[in-house]
Amino acid sequence: MVRFITGGNGKGKSKVLLEMVNAEVKEILGNIVFLDTTTKHMYELNNKIRLINTSEYMLKSSDMFVGFIAGIVSQDHDLQQLYFDNFLTIANCTINDLGTVIPLLDELSNKFGIDMVLSVSTSEGELPKEFADRVIEAL
Repeated sequence: MVRFITGGNGKGKSKVLLEMVNAEVKEILGNIVFLDTTTKHMYELNNKIRLINTSEYMLKSSDMFVGFIAGIVSQDHDLQQLYFDNFLTIANCTINDLGTVIPLLDELSNKFGIDMVLSVSTSEGELPKEFADRVIEAL
């Protein structure tokens, strides 16, 4: 399932995401991947978590982003969780594009049994209504 952490810039979404992923790595048997636009959180992540700096991969559109995620999923049959910090930038999309991108991620999530947590810079009220019940933390 795809779930959200929402809040404005500087509200602490990254901190919540890092705490969540570091707690989860102790509990699950499979692999975890953390995607970000930089490597600045490299030393805050447990060393069992794979960090991917998406700025190195020329993701110029949301379609390229979804293909990139499908590639990650295809290469790791033990993948259990994906975490996305700064999701709108990584996915090269806007709040208005979520209605197109999230169903594709849902499809990957459901088909391969992978949980996804997205940090989205927006207020909970600006998130499209169909995703309101998926917010696990609103800052």
